[in-house]
Amino acid sequence: MEPARKLETIPQVESTGGGQSLLTKIAHYKIGIIPLPLYVVLAAIILGASYRGSLPNDMIGGFAVIMIMGILLGDLGMKIPILKDIGGPAILSLLVPSTLVFLDFMNPAAMNAAHTLMKTSNFLYLYIAVLVCGSILGMNRTALIQGLVKMFVPLVLGTMASVVVGIGVGALFGYDWEHTVFYIIVPIIGGGIGEGILPLSLAYSSILGDSAETFVAQMIPAAVIGNIVAVICAGILMRVGEKKPHLSGNGVLVKAKGGDGMTGDTTINKPVNFQLMGAGLLIATTLFIFGGLAHEFLGIPGPVLMIILAALIKAISVMPASMEQGAFHLYKFVSGSLTWPLMVGLGLLYIPLEDVVKLVTIPYIIVCMSVVLAMIGTGYVVGKFMKMYPVDAAIVTGCHSGLGGTGDVAILSASNRMSLMPFAQVATRLGGASTVILATLLMKALS
Repeated sequence: MEPARKLETIPQVESTGGGQSLLTKIAHYKIGIIPLPLYVVLAAIILGASYRGSLPNDMIGGFAVIMIMGILLGDLGMKIPILKDIGGPAILSLLVPSTLVFLDFMNPAAMNAAHTLMKTSNFLYLYIAVLVCGSILGMNRTALIQGLVKMFVPLVLGTMASVVVGIGVGALFGYDWEHTVFYIIVPIIGGGIGEGILPLSLAYSSILGDSAETFVAQMIPAAVIGNIVAVICAGILMRVGEKKPHLSGNGVLVKAKGGDGMTGDTTINKPVNFQLMGAGLLIATTLFIFGGLAHEFLGIPGPVLMIILAALIKAISVMPASMEQGAFHLYKFVSGSLTWPLMVGLGLLYIPLEDVVKLVTIPYIIVCMSVVLAMIGTGYVVGKFMKMYPVDAAIVTGCHSGLGGTGDVAILSASNRMSLMPFAQVATRLGGASTVILATLLMKALS
C-alpha cells in the first residue's frame, strides 16, 4: 500500500478573462472552500430536513447544522472590513447563532441535533483533547517546558492587576467593591460557566441563603461580556503580531534558539498518514479518559491532568515519533476544519444572550472591559520582560478571562493560535479553580 501523500491546499479557480457570464462567475464563487451553487444545495437540503422534522437528532444532524453555518460565518468574518482585523470569524460564529437563538429564529430540530452533538456527545471536549494532545506532542520539548514554567508569572500578575483595576473602575461608577469582586471580576476569571459560575453559585447560595439560580443569573452576563472583549483583543493582538513580527511567536510562547516550537523532523515536514492520524485520535481520547479517571483519586480537574500527562510523555520522550506525528496532523486537521463550526455550536448552546441583556448597562460593560484589558495588558508587559513573545503571552493570559474551554477556543481561534491550547487550558483550569476557592473563602470571611 502506498503511503499517504501530504495534504495540500487546493487553489481556488480564478477568472482569467473579463468576459465571463454571470452564471460562470457564480459557479466559481466560493463560500469557504465550497462552490456557491453546491453550498446552496447543501444548505437547502439541511434546512428542508430541519423544518420537516426529519433532521437526524444525532451527530450526523448536529455536524450538518454547525458545518453549514460555520463555513458561511467563518468566510464572512474573513471578508468584512474592520471585523476581519479583530477576529471576525470567531465573533460572527459565536454571536450570530446566539442572536438567532435569542430571537427564537432557530428551528427546534436543528437545536436538538446541535445539543446532541455538543452536549450529549461532548464534541467540545473531544476538540479540546485533540488540540491539547496534538499540540503538546508536536511541540519542541524545550519550548513546552519553559512555557509551562514561565506562564504562571504573567498569569498571576495579570489576575492581580485585573482585580485592582476592576475594583477601581467599578468604584468610579458607584459599584461597591464587594459587588464588583463577587459578581463581575470573579465570574470573568472563574474558569467558565460549568467549572466556575455553577460551583460559585452553589457556594454563594450556601453562604448567603438565596437560591443558586439567582446567583447564576447575576454572574453569567459578566462572563459572557468578558469573553467577547477577550476575543476582540485576541484579534487585535494577532494584527499587532503581523505588523511587528518581532513581538509575536505565531503560536510559540517562549523565545528559544533554533526552534519555532514545533518538531519539524517528526511533524511538519512529514507527509500526512491517515492511519497515524487514527492512532492520534486514540491517544487523545485515552489521555482524556486518564484525566477523568485520575481526577477521582487526586481531585485535580481532569483536563489539567491530561495536560500534565501529555507534557510528561513529551518531556521524557517515550512516545514514538510516528505517534507524535499522527497526533500533530490530527490536531492540524481538526483546528483547520472544525473550529468555526464548533464555535457555531458554542454560540447556539453556551452563550445565553437573554441573561446578558437583563443586566447590561454602559458602566457595567466598561467595568468588564477594564478587567479583561488589565489582565491582557499585564500579560503583554510581563511577557516582554521574561523573554516570552509578548503577543502570545498576552493571549494566553487573556484566556483566564474566557468562558472556560469555550472561551479558550474562541480566543485562540480569533488570534489564529490554536497551538497555545495547552497553556490556555492551564490558565483557565488552574486559574479558574484558584479563583473559585479564594472567592468562596473571602465571601465566607466577610459574611
